Amino acid sequence: MDYQDILPLVNQFNNKLMTVDLTFKRYLHHKINWKARLIGIKGARGVGKSTLLLQHIKENFLDAQKVFYASLDDLWFRAHDLMELVEYLYTHGFTHLFLDEVHKLNDWSRYIKNIYDSYPQLHIVYTGSSMLEIDHSKVDLSRRQMLYTLRDLSFREYLELEGVGVFPAVSVEELLGSHLAIAMDMVSHTRVLQHFDRYLQMGCYPFYKESISMDDYHSRLREVVNVVVESDMPAVEDITYATVQKAKQLLMVIAPNVPLQPNISRLSQELEVTPSQCLKILYLLDRAGLLLLLTKEQKDYKHLAKPGKIFLGDGNLMYALSSTVNLGTCRETFFANQLSAIGQLTMPEKGDFLLDGKYLFEVGGSSKDFRQIANIPDSYLAVDDVEIGHLNRIPLWMFGMLY
Repeated sequence: MDYQDILPLVNQFNNKLMTVDLTFKRYLHHKINWKARLIGIKGARGVGKSTLLLQHIKENFLDAQKVFYASLDDLWFRAHDLMELVEYLYTHGFTHLFLDEVHKLNDWSRYIKNIYDSYPQLHIVYTGSSMLEIDHSKVDLSRRQMLYTLRDLSFREYLELEGVGVFPAVSVEELLGSHLAIAMDMVSHTRVLQHFDRYLQMGCYPFYKESISMDDYHSRLREVVNVVVESDMPAVEDITYATVQKAKQLLMVIAPNVPLQPNISRLSQELEVTPSQCLKILYLLDRAGLLLLLTKEQKDYKHLAKPGKIFLGDGNLMYALSSTVNLGTCRETFFANQLSAIGQLTMPEKGDFLLDGKYLFEVGGSSKDFRQIANIPDSYLAVDDVEIGHLNRIPLWMFGMLY
């Protein structure tokens, strides 16, 4: 292999690097230990993983002869072997290799392990659009890598991307203890609720900025769902085309009925699958980020327990997959989406959500009261349609400031 062989990849790399914008960076950008020799970044499709890599390269590598970026979904890899490329780069002095969309390569984890072990001076960063495949890699990389998850946009990030303002992320403890001061400062800068309403419909994925309308955005989001179900699920599990269709059917059944308290026997009969197959599909969709399963105990993907409630993965998916969206459900979906990014969310005996086994939350509109969670320690209301809270009544939108 010589330079002419890799020239198509070089041109692709340069073209992408020239167009990448450094104005806005995802929350994870500053949390990654970029000095580590092997870094994995997983997350749902469309959350900005490729941009994250290119931003880091553009900001930190003035010497183009030291760094190389390639997306493994490029047609170039149909006729060339990754190990040949790595050998060429390593022998020509490259020190950092960024591999995007690694799940497009069969047996990708073994390739990553071999590169790591065979080229000790090479730093490797890889991403995968499918959370499923990265979680199910056939080779254990845990002792070698630092693995990160990039979630969809938080409401805080959305406000920054929209140019409304740059607001610091807060911890759960800071939010619960100081939400009044935080809200008063933010509300003095912007009309928060107006932005929040739009975010719930069109703001969870950075590619909304490229959409010409809300309908266009929701159409693109449905395409993402199709790719996850039709491409990612069969790659991670030995499932048939019929099962893929059942998964799509299940999504369509769930979408207009969330939050669903599932009757697994009835669902499995409707899908014409066994109850265990139905549970398997539900948990696959959960791992893909298309569903969010709320269980009484911490989720264990090796022992599939019946979920207490089923939500879609985020509010934008609700609008993309259903013609009618219930506002109360959208509130709860937003809360579950944002809180599950920073802790363990389970279904309590009373109330709606329990965070890390300690903090109890009830979600509702501005008239919501404490009747259902009265006299329970560390209990809070997350209320919609209010800009500023009081004591243990916290505006719902503020739970979008946690990352």
